[in-house]
Amino acid sequence: MSSTIFNLVLLVHVLAGLSVIGLVLVQHGKGADMGAAFGSGASGSLFGASGSANFLSRTTAVLATVFFITSLSLSYLAAKRPMEPASVMERERPAVVAPAEPDSSPAPAEPSPETVPAETAPAETPAPAGQGSAADAIPE
Repeated sequence: MSSTIFNLVLLVHVLAGLSVIGLVLVQHGKGADMGAAFGSGASGSLFGASGSANFLSRTTAVLATVFFITSLSLSYLAAKRPMEPASVMERERPAVVAPAEPDSSPAPAEPSPETVPAETAPAETPAPAGQGSAADAIPE
């Protein structure tokens, strides 16, 4: 559960940071109004002559506040996370399980050839070619 919250706060943090960067790059500096006076056309913006500065600066301030809050939240959540080892070598070895004590019950006896059914009895191995038994020879 805490991993999901951490990932969600991290996502909001990254989006707020990228939005602040974008909004700062879109805003005009203080010297931009002087350039508009000489015909650059920047004063006729979407929000009016002074409306864009107020809207963009307020939005930037809100997103900067969100960025600050998510930064503090991430540091708090990271401190509460259980520490995982950095490498495989730092992990604890699993406990060695002691071998089980031998069973004191008697071992099952092997079945005698008389009690083994014919279907489960091993088949006789064939003799190699050219070395047949005397019964295989046909008299002429």
